[in-house]
Amino acid sequence: MAEFTDWTPAPNIRDAPDLYELENRAIDPDGVLEAALSDIAPWAGRDLVDLGCGTGFWLPAYADQAATVTGIEPDPSLSSMAAERVAGVANIRVLAGSAEHLPLPDESADLIHARFAYFFGPGSEPGLTEAMRVLRPDGSLVVIDNDYDHGEFAEILRSGTEGNATFDPTAIDRWWADRAARRIDVLSAWRFDTHRDLEAVVRHEFRDGAADAWLHAHPDRAWLSYGYAVFALRRET
Repeated sequence: MAEFTDWTPAPNIRDAPDLYELENRAIDPDGVLEAALSDIAPWAGRDLVDLGCGTGFWLPAYADQAATVTGIEPDPSLSSMAAERVAGVANIRVLAGSAEHLPLPDESADLIHARFAYFFGPGSEPGLTEAMRVLRPDGSLVVIDNDYDHGEFAEILRSGTEGNATFDPTAIDRWWADRAARRIDVLSAWRFDTHRDLEAVVRHEFRDGAADAWLHAHPDRAWLSYGYAVFALRRET
């Protein structure tokens, strides 16, 4: 763990990987986000990097179409689970690394996905430089982040950050816009088998009680609408 000093352990997945697995299975049940990602930068036949792959949940899905898939994860407790998940799959590998220290050669990837792992924005310039180093000309960095304006999950996010003067989601938009990145808004959902599963995941993600009011108002719901902000930046030739 001391090898990479530029990352912070993610408590949501590190503390409860089983709950995070449940969350991942509930994400985007109708494939709206997946279709948008494929439209933004298709990965069929290409070399894809999943930056901050965690326990490797998304690696097999990428590998169905991609030529190669490389999961990068700085947390050894998570990377070991990712490696176990994809053991024996010929076109997937899991490597120790961080956004600022990608263990990959120059111009060795066509596409880098950062899915709720490395939130690019003000202060993350070294990670962006490293991503551009690894991408081939015309390759794309695609960052999947939260949309704070659309969807029920956004309502909970806003309630949790209300009054926090240091939190400014518009600063992230400005940071990407300054770099001529595209922002694509995608409204999807989380869909669980039971309300109990939804409540367990939502309470784990919002441990400060920010979700209490929403859960009280929707005692039987097993789903909620979820807005994604997808930022895409292409490396120029």
